[in-house]
Formats: sequence, structure tokens, C-alpha cells
Amino acid sequence: MNKFKYLKISKNKQIRYLCNNYKEKTYIIFLHGFMSNIEGEKPKAIFKYAKKNNFGFLAPEYSGHGKSTGTFIKGNISKWSEEVKITIKKVVKKNKFILVGSSMGAWLSLNQFKYFKEQIIGFLGIGSAPEFLENLMWKKFTKKMKNETIKKGIYNLKHGDYEYPITYQLIKDGRKNKILNKKIKSCISVTLIHGGKDEVVPTSYSRKILRLFTKANKKLIIIKNGDHSLSNKHGLKRILLELNKITSNIV
Repeated sequence: MNKFKYLKISKNKQIRYLCNNYKEKTYIIFLHGFMSNIEGEKPKAIFKYAKKNNFGFLAPEYSGHGKSTGTFIKGNISKWSEEVKITIKKVVKKNKFILVGSSMGAWLSLNQFKYFKEQIIGFLGIGSAPEFLENLMWKKFTKKMKNETIKKGIYNLKHGDYEYPITYQLIKDGRKNKILNKKIKSCISVTLIHGGKDEVVPTSYSRKILRLFTKANKKLIIIKNGDHSLSNKHGLKRILLELNKITSNIV
């Protein structure tokens, strides 16, 4: 595994990232999920795939995540999307690239289409979760939870073994980043993979994304017993197989 690097994007903000530089090659960009990082099985497997097949690779870690600087509760979709954009401009430069977005990473990926229309030549979504803050969190909050979030500015949401600090500013910013009512006219390959037993994000979210792409060569794959992360051996194998199909179409 290559050493992680850091990119200073403002006076007091450093983003950690993993990359494999190629001057004139197509890049694969992996965007991780909410409260995740770039040390998981998916970025490792995709990094390895990129190296083996001579693709450039980039996986940025958003502020407040992993070992990037910043406080998680100060982050939001707008800030994280902007950090991704800056990192792409700095590392990938003018090269073409394929976006691979996991969960919230798919939402951040969709936000990149407004900046890099011509450079994006493929998109692979894994358990995609656009607009999850409003639809899968806020709308399911009880009145008491909503009142606490508004009053204190934060609510610590327990989910399984995890606790997610959900700030009111994060919820409000999510509303400014609605993507499911837009249309993306890129003529690219779009593949969405979703676990049939995903208990975090319904498969309908992947179907909604497919509707955004009016001219793409698109498909949805539901992995029968797959969970949300699809980080097990079977899930990773399928992700790499579908990624390979996208890269085969463009090389």
C-alpha cells in the first residue's frame, strides 16, 4: 500500500488522500461514505485494481473524516463536495476519470458533474445515498429528536454500534444539495450496485439515480444477499468486475 499524502487546501485544512499518479492516463476516483475513511476494503481493492491495470487513482478523505484535519460536526455536503473538487483539480488535473462513489460518496460524485462534465467518463455507485440526510434521517426523526437538534444544534444518533453526531447545519445544507430533481446528460457508462439486504439505504435510491441520466448507458445490479457496504469478498469481486466493464468500454 502506498503512503498516504496530504493536500493543504486552506490555511488550516489538510486533506489526506491516496493516489497513484499517471500523467496522461484515465483516473479512477473513489469517494467514501459518511463517517468512513480511505483505509477500508473498497479503496484498497480499487487502488490495487488501478495499479494493476495502469490507471491513475485518487481517494480523498473529507475534512473531519479519518486523518484529514477539521471537525466532523463542522462539515457538510457543500464543504465535502468542494474539497473533492479541489483535490481532483490538484491531482487529476485535466485527465479523464471514472467516479466510484460509496453511499454518501455517490452523492458527492453526482455533485462533481457540474464541475467536470467533460472529464467524467464513467460512474459506479455502491449503495448510493443521495439526499439521505433529509429522507433517511430527518424525516424519520421524532418530534422530540427534531426539537433537540434545532435547540442544541446537534443530535447524537445511535445506529447499531455507531453513534452519528448529526448537526442541524448538516441537515439544512443537505437541502441545498438536492440532486434527484436534476438531469445529467452525459453519454457515459453508469452502473449502480446495491445490496438486496441493505438496511441503511433502500435500493430505490439507486433507481432514482438511474433516472437522472438521460443519455447514459446505464444498469442496476442488486446483489441478492448484499449488505450496505459490500466490502466482503463477494461484494468486492462484483464491484471490480463491473468497474472492469466500464474501463473496458473506454480504453
